[in-house]
Amino acid sequence: MHRTAAFAAAALLTLATAVPAYAADGEPGPPRGLFLTVSGSQNTWIRGVLLHCSPRPGGAHPDPVAACEALAAARGDLDRLPGNPHPCVKTFDPVTVEATGAWRDRPTAWHKTYANACELDAATGEVFDF
Repeated sequence: MHRTAAFAAAALLTLATAVPAYAADGEPGPPRGLFLTVSGSQNTWIRGVLLHCSPRPGGAHPDPVAACEALAAARGDLDRLPGNPHPCVKTFDPVTVEATGAWRDRPTAWHKTYANACELDAATGEVFDF
Protein backbone atom coordinates (compact mmCIF):
# COMPACT_ATOMS: atom_id res chain seq x y z
CA MET A 1 0.00 0.00 0.00
CA HIS A 2 2.78 2.45 0.92
CA ARG A 3 4.65 1.68 -2.31
CA THR A 4 1.55 2.56 -4.35
CA ALA A 5 1.12 5.89 -2.54
CA ALA A 6 4.81 6.70 -2.96
CA PHE A 7 4.61 5.88 -6.67
CA ALA A 8 1.51 8.08 -7.06
CA ALA A 9 3.24 10.96 -5.27
CA ALA A 10 6.30 10.62 -7.49
CA ALA A 11 4.12 10.54 -10.62
CA LEU A 12 2.21 13.65 -9.55
CA LEU A 13 5.44 15.51 -8.80
CA THR A 14 6.91 14.48 -12.14
CA LEU A 15 3.88 15.90 -13.94
CA ALA A 16 4.15 19.16 -12.03
CA THR A 17 7.82 19.68 -12.87
CA ALA A 18 7.57 18.50 -16.49
CA VAL A 19 6.15 21.83 -17.73
CA PRO A 20 8.97 23.77 -19.40
CA ALA A 21 9.26 27.53 -18.90
CA TYR A 22 9.63 27.93 -22.66
CA ALA A 23 8.51 25.78 -25.54
CA ALA A 24 11.05 24.36 -28.01
CA ASP A 25 10.41 27.24 -30.43
CA GLY A 26 11.40 29.83 -27.79
CA GLU A 27 7.85 30.97 -27.17
CA PRO A 28 6.70 31.23 -23.55
CA GLY A 29 5.15 27.98 -22.41
CA PRO A 30 2.25 27.54 -20.05
CA PRO A 31 2.55 29.66 -16.93
CA ARG A 32 4.27 27.95 -14.04
CA GLY A 33 2.43 27.79 -10.80
CA LEU A 34 2.18 25.84 -7.60
CA PHE A 35 1.65 22.11 -7.48
CA LEU A 36 -0.42 21.49 -4.35
CA THR A 37 -0.82 18.08 -2.72
CA VAL A 38 -2.75 16.74 0.24
CA SER A 39 -1.91 13.30 1.61
CA GLY A 40 -3.30 11.15 4.37
CA SER A 41 -1.61 9.52 7.31
CA GLN A 42 1.51 7.59 6.21
CA ASN A 43 0.70 8.46 2.57
CA THR A 44 -2.28 6.09 2.50
CA TRP A 45 -3.82 8.42 -0.10
CA ILE A 46 -2.73 11.51 -2.03
CA ARG A 47 -4.33 14.04 -4.34
CA GLY A 48 -2.90 17.05 -6.08
CA VAL A 49 -3.70 19.96 -8.36
CA LEU A 50 -1.79 22.60 -10.26
CA LEU A 51 -2.66 26.22 -9.44
CA HIS A 52 -1.70 29.14 -11.68
CA CYS A 53 -2.17 32.68 -10.36
CA SER A 54 -0.47 34.64 -13.12
CA PRO A 55 -1.35 36.04 -15.57
CA ARG A 56 -4.81 35.02 -14.36
CA PRO A 57 -6.05 32.34 -11.92
CA GLY A 58 -6.38 28.90 -13.45
CA GLY A 59 -5.26 25.31 -13.38
CA ALA A 60 -7.03 22.23 -12.09
CA HIS A 61 -7.83 23.81 -8.70
CA PRO A 62 -11.65 23.90 -8.17
CA ASP A 63 -11.57 27.58 -7.07
CA PRO A 64 -8.39 29.16 -8.43
CA VAL A 65 -9.63 32.73 -7.91
CA ALA A 66 -10.20 32.27 -4.17
CA ALA A 67 -6.97 30.29 -3.75
CA CYS A 68 -4.93 32.97 -5.55
CA GLU A 69 -6.62 35.72 -3.52
CA ALA A 70 -5.66 33.90 -0.30
CA LEU A 71 -2.06 33.54 -1.50
CA ALA A 72 -1.96 37.24 -2.43
CA ALA A 73 -3.30 38.20 1.02
CA ALA A 74 -0.48 36.15 2.58
CA ARG A 75 2.05 37.58 0.08
CA GLY A 76 2.89 34.03 -0.93
CA ASP A 77 3.79 32.95 2.60
CA LEU A 78 1.81 29.74 3.11
CA ASP A 79 2.35 29.97 6.87
CA ARG A 80 0.35 33.22 6.84
CA LEU A 81 -2.72 32.16 4.83
CA PRO A 82 -5.93 33.77 6.10
CA GLY A 83 -7.54 30.32 6.37
CA ASN A 84 -11.12 29.60 7.34
CA PRO A 85 -11.10 29.89 11.15
CA HIS A 86 -13.61 27.61 12.87
CA PRO A 87 -13.58 25.15 15.78
CA CYS A 88 -12.36 21.61 15.18
CA VAL A 89 -12.63 18.37 17.11
CA LYS A 90 -9.43 16.94 18.60
CA THR A 91 -9.42 13.81 16.41
CA PHE A 92 -5.92 12.77 15.33
CA ASP A 93 -6.01 11.77 11.66
CA PRO A 94 -3.02 13.65 10.21
CA VAL A 95 -2.93 15.17 6.75
CA THR A 96 0.18 16.57 5.11
CA VAL A 97 0.12 19.35 2.53
CA GLU A 98 2.84 20.46 0.15
CA ALA A 99 3.28 23.31 -2.29
CA THR A 100 6.10 23.24 -4.83
CA GLY A 101 6.80 25.40 -7.84
CA ALA A 102 6.70 29.17 -8.07
CA TRP A 103 4.43 31.94 -6.85
CA ARG A 104 4.98 35.26 -8.66
CA ASP A 105 8.24 33.86 -10.03
CA ARG A 106 9.49 33.14 -6.50
CA PRO A 107 10.53 29.50 -5.97
CA THR A 108 8.37 27.80 -3.39
CA ALA A 109 8.86 24.52 -1.52
CA TRP A 110 6.67 24.21 1.56
CA HIS A 111 5.07 21.38 3.54
CA LYS A 112 3.23 21.04 6.81
CA THR A 113 1.29 18.35 8.68
CA TYR A 114 -2.00 19.11 10.43
CA ALA A 115 -3.71 16.96 13.06
CA ASN A 116 -6.78 16.46 10.84
CA ALA A 117 -8.57 17.81 7.76
CA CYS A 118 -10.61 20.27 9.83
CA GLU A 119 -7.47 21.92 11.19
CA LEU A 120 -6.05 22.02 7.65
CA ASP A 121 -9.16 23.85 6.42
CA ALA A 122 -9.11 26.26 9.37
CA ALA A 123 -5.46 27.13 8.70
CA THR A 124 -5.31 27.19 4.89
CA GLY A 125 -8.87 27.82 3.67
CA GLU A 126 -9.36 27.65 -0.08
CA VAL A 127 -5.76 26.94 -1.05
CA PHE A 128 -5.81 23.25 -0.13
CA ASP A 129 -9.58 22.78 -0.51
CA PHE A 130 -9.67 20.29 -3.39
